[in-house]
Amino acid sequence: MTEEPQENTEPKKVGNLTDFVYGTDGTGFLDIEVAVNEKGKVVLFHNRPFKHDISWFEFDLGTNKLDFVLDNGDIRDAGLPLGRDVAKYMQNSHQILMVLLNDETGEAKEGSYVPLIIHKT
Repeated sequence: MTEEPQENTEPKKVGNLTDFVYGTDGTGFLDIEVAVNEKGKVVLFHNRPFKHDISWFEFDLGTNKLDFVLDNGDIRDAGLPLGRDVAKYMQNSHQILMVLLNDETGEAKEGSYVPLIIHKT
């Protein structure tokens, strides 16, 4: 009798986002804000550089939860609830503009577009 391979049904582990950025070793904090307009253009402002590139974002319209997905498949929860107003406009989005802010001046330092996958549960 041969055994059929078992499909892994365990959910992927979701880690804390602060272990994924520089400068949050107890002396600093991670500040993230998400802004979206009625056309579905989404900007994510953050004050700490990320240790690894983000492959894509996933947003669940049922839970209003935004996850960061790394190249190796690790998932990091954004750690902030997004309101229904944000969800309403994000459902038409396909990417998020990430903008790194200067922690001292608040001015934009750099930005890049990251794909966004929308889930409906």
